[in-house]
Amino acid sequence: MLKLYLFDSCLSFVYLFLRLSVYCPDSDRYDARMHYRKCGRWGLKLPAITLGCWHNFGGSSPSQNQRDMIYSAFDAGITHFDLANNYGPPFGSAEINVGKILKDLPRDEILISSKAGYNMWPGPYGEWSTRKHLLASLDQSLKRVGVEYFDIFYSHRFDSDTPLDETMGALDSAIYQGKALYVGISSYSTKSTMDAVNICNERGFSPLAIHQPNYSMLNRWVEKKLLSTCIDLGLGVIAFCPLFQGLLTNKYLEGTPEGSRATIHNSPLRKNEVNEQNLKVIRELNKHAKERGQTLSQMALSWLLKSSTVTSALIGASSSEQILENVKAVRNISFSDNELRKLDRILAKINLPKSLWEGD
Repeated sequence: MLKLYLFDSCLSFVYLFLRLSVYCPDSDRYDARMHYRKCGRWGLKLPAITLGCWHNFGGSSPSQNQRDMIYSAFDAGITHFDLANNYGPPFGSAEINVGKILKDLPRDEILISSKAGYNMWPGPYGEWSTRKHLLASLDQSLKRVGVEYFDIFYSHRFDSDTPLDETMGALDSAIYQGKALYVGISSYSTKSTMDAVNICNERGFSPLAIHQPNYSMLNRWVEKKLLSTCIDLGLGVIAFCPLFQGLLTNKYLEGTPEGSRATIHNSPLRKNEVNEQNLKVIRELNKHAKERGQTLSQMALSWLLKSSTVTSALIGASSSEQILENVKAVRNISFSDNELRKLDRILAKINLPKSLWEGD
């Protein structure tokens, strides 16, 4: 009798533990914390802040921190989760981990995007934007994430060795096969973007819906031509690296901390970009952010979202706290003309490659 009692008690404890550990979305997740913006001319709406699942989502299995970040993001109204075949490390692991976590969220309430184009497997078909690579990679990504379709599927980079009609035809096939609802391009030049849209129109391919360029206060190449081109073509714009690999945060205000991206070999943020002149500029920007009642990162995101041209800002994160702080950026995306002129004067002092400002 005692054994039966202990067994029943253990079952009750396990049941209670499982109930407490099961994620239940916040019932207020669609309140005023998040804004949803039209993706170009399309009916699709993206949250003003998208969670990018590149760094910090790799590994052999989902961590509790990864779960907490995605749960917190969804509770804060973030409905868009951005992936790519090579996200990790190791490559592919972010899709596996995030896919397992996203099963806890209602599929019809979220957007899952992925991309193909960077090196994934040996041989001549493991990268770039051929029909062979894009469609093979798409199937692999769907299997890793564990879904039947992606809401958005991208050609991750322009391929000068592959005709654009082949690349656009592959994206069209992704939609025709029911494996993607919308398709887009990332890091294409203005001319390549125009050519891609024209090819879709001429060949009767599924139209492009979105462009994902690198865009921030410190990387403004898109302002010369690409943004206006996307408006004319009806494309949505989702900006990646909006915080310039962490430089537009409080991380570097007192110098370069050990273990930061600027100290890591082969980091996207190069050491020569974290120079004393640039740190002075960052401190000036931070001072103005405080005057607005924002953190530096919040102001940098607000600055991007000040115009409806940018559909969403794609952030990375290492904690739930970072996500929740950055979501607050949507509370104030208004800048006076005097503010914008002041910020331009500050930003003119930045010491970065001219290509980040001159456009294509």
